[in-house]
Amino acid sequence: MGITIKLFASLREQFARDELKTPDTPATVHDAWLRITGKERPANILAAVNHEYVHFDHPLQEGDEVAFFPPVTGG
Repeated sequence: MGITIKLFASLREQFARDELKTPDTPATVHDAWLRITGKERPANILAAVNHEYVHFDHPLQEGDEVAFFPPVTGG
């Protein structure tokens, strides 16, 4: 079943997709980030699992929804 990974704002544009479903379940949010980017994450990226902000060492379970957010600016 895996997980669903969602990308927002500039991340969506940078990786040319807004959603990805994995066939298996990465162990942590950090592993999910590496799965879609292949790079270490910038310090200012935020993550949420099932609509709750979490740290990148948060464990994942099958069926989770992981969302990544770039820094938000306002004006």
